Amino acid sequence: MSPADFRKIAHELGREFAGRAEGYDRDDRFVAENYERLKAERIFSALCPQELGGGGVSHSDLCEFLRILGSYCPSTALALSMHQHLISATLWKYRHGQGGEAVLKKVAAGQLVLVSTGARDWLESNGTLEPVEGGFLLNARKAFASQSVVGDVMVTSARYDDPEQGAQVFHFSVPFAAEGVTVLDDWYTMGMRGTGSCTIQLQNVFVPEDAIVLRRPQGAYHQVWNLVLTVAMPLIMAVYVGAAEQAAELAIAQARKNEDPAPHVPYLLGELHNSLTTARVVWRNMVALANDLEVKPTDQLGQDILTHKTIVADACRQTVDRAIDLVGGQSFLRKSKLERFYRDLQASRFHPLPAPEQKVFSGNYLLAGLGAK
Repeated sequence: MSPADFRKIAHELGREFAGRAEGYDRDDRFVAENYERLKAERIFSALCPQELGGGGVSHSDLCEFLRILGSYCPSTALALSMHQHLISATLWKYRHGQGGEAVLKKVAAGQLVLVSTGARDWLESNGTLEPVEGGFLLNARKAFASQSVVGDVMVTSARYDDPEQGAQVFHFSVPFAAEGVTVLDDWYTMGMRGTGSCTIQLQNVFVPEDAIVLRRPQGAYHQVWNLVLTVAMPLIMAVYVGAAEQAAELAIAQARKNEDPAPHVPYLLGELHNSLTTARVVWRNMVALANDLEVKPTDQLGQDILTHKTIVADACRQTVDRAIDLVGGQSFLRKSKLERFYRDLQASRFHPLPAPEQKVFSGNYLLAGLGAK
């Protein structure tokens, strides 16, 4: 599929999804109908290689797809980005001879939905693993698990207290159909209400020994994050850039209706334009850094991506702030589309790393003399 055709599909689906977006938001419902349409168009396997049954689209084209979709229905786009970043990491491993073929084939064959709990786990992870014959028993609560209400497989982690090596974090996958897995009904939020990011309760879930794909010391930064952040953040932030673009478009259209604008309007438009330009430029550089997954994950790359993420998130929220200022009190009404986009864009601050944590992380990196010279 050509990039132009893929973008066309994004707009076609987006226009359809936009008609349902208000209802999902109002009723706190997952975007179930939209997900069925995405499955029908085989979007969940769009990034999977053609030789494995997928669409073979590029990472950068998928970023563009999510940006477009984010301008119509941010919740759908954000939920989808969480699946696609797991596919991206798996595809990188497949290309580098590190496995992943079976997962990519299964996703392509069944349009399976992959769910990540990594954002809340970060370096420490939560939950415990108790050794039993043939594996471990997992007990944990995994919050902010986007699409968990329709997930097929979760990619997660938990702490294991190794008697010799001390506290470790093991990474593995768990089918949602496994005994002991419960998805709680607790996603009632300010914005992004349609993502279905409900908490997953795991009670004595058996994890086979051979399901463990990574073991790392708890609390220490690991190279795996340099890969995950690099492939994930351009996809996730694409959604917010698209939402910010829509907020700007709404505000500009409203401003142009006034034949005698107030003196401050041009200034606010200039600020809005600058913020949106910042978001676009820095996001596109994130996409370029990911280089269609032809990257060598390094500490510097992970550092750069985290810094870019903060700048993009801040600029997107600044854009919608100026849009609100331009439209005025009408934007405060629930019937205003801009009101919904304002709430959705607030979620950008919570993806890893939140700005305060990123700045400490980056500052420590620079103090250690590890930054680019």
